[in-house]
Amino acid sequence: MHLESSSVKSLRAEPAPATHSQPALRDYVAKAVRRYLHDLGECDSHELYDIVLREIEKPLLNEVMRHYDGNQSRAAATLGINRATLRKKLRQYGI
Repeated sequence: MHLESSSVKSLRAEPAPATHSQPALRDYVAKAVRRYLHDLGECDSHELYDIVLREIEKPLLNEVMRHYDGNQSRAAATLGINRATLRKKLRQYGI
């Protein structure tokens, strides 16, 4: 996968300024899960774990691949997974 560097730079999120405290990723996830469960109401969801993983994994892979300009070896190393596993997941998500 090769991404053009000009489009990659424009898609990268700028880090928060050091003077502004930013919530941890876990806080965003907790808020989203609370909202999902609230919206679910009394209905049961038997696949919440799988739903959350699918919702998080694709943007995680997208952002790491963008960060490393499509370099699968560096992305896999950062993610702590084997490059073959990364390739499988990229195919699975159509990335």
